[in-house]
Amino acid sequence: MPTVGIATGAGRGMGLACAARLTDMVDRLVLVDRDEASVSEAAQVLSRSGGTTVEPFVLDITDRDGLDRLATRVSQLSSLRAVAHAAGISPTMAEWRRIFAVDLVGTAQLAEALRPLATSGTAMVCFASMAPWLAFGDADPAADAALDAPLDPGFLERIHEAVGPSIEDPGVAYSWAKRGVQRFVQTEAVRLGAAGARICAVSPGIIDTPQGRQEAEKHPVMAEMVRRTPLGREGRSEEVAAAVTFLLSDQANFISGIDLLVDGGVVVSVRGPQAAG
Repeated sequence: MPTVGIATGAGRGMGLACAARLTDMVDRLVLVDRDEASVSEAAQVLSRSGGTTVEPFVLDITDRDGLDRLATRVSQLSSLRAVAHAAGISPTMAEWRRIFAVDLVGTAQLAEALRPLATSGTAMVCFASMAPWLAFGDADPAADAALDAPLDPGFLERIHEAVGPSIEDPGVAYSWAKRGVQRFVQTEAVRLGAAGARICAVSPGIIDTPQGRQEAEKHPVMAEMVRRTPLGREGRSEEVAAAVTFLLSDQANFISGIDLLVDGGVVVSVRGPQAAG
């Protein structure tokens, strides 16, 4: 039976790099992005690479009706094999509510829409971030309880009450939203396991992408993070895509519910045992 893949945020950066990798994994590939021009161009370019049928799908990941249309389209094509969910926004791109809506609530909505299509062998990778690894020490039970119900109608009020006014800072909101993604894949892994399906997260470090460069212009601390990265450089989109591809592949058939840091070692440099010394 032909297999179907989905890459979100596929118009550029890490989403596009994941899409390029998926052309070797599935028979039919749906590229999702809210920017019609970029996703259409990406589909045209990837279609030239060979045997995989590639089609664009214009969608804002927060649009629940649109997500239902996406699920319907995938079911029409064939069996869902792989999902690389890279769509997201960073602190300079929006205010705190929108960051949660895209990065966490949108992730949960996508998973909810695609869950009925999951079968044995289906795998999904969601993009989190190294930010929560650096931002948080001890757990905050009230905040985590709020994060664990992203589809609750009162979600934003609950997370604001749990964290306090600091959540209105886009950088703080981003860290909490990505922590929510890390926790979400743990819960979703249990749901999907009964169908023989898997889900994981990846947490990129400082990666050289258009979005990353925009953040670096506004946040000089990112240059310090690069300096403290043991490998001494930024990562590349293709390196993150390679990790995503592994997690989606049959080689990772017994891996589910984890978050994989792809950060060049910066988290252990900043938060590891030698940092405390």
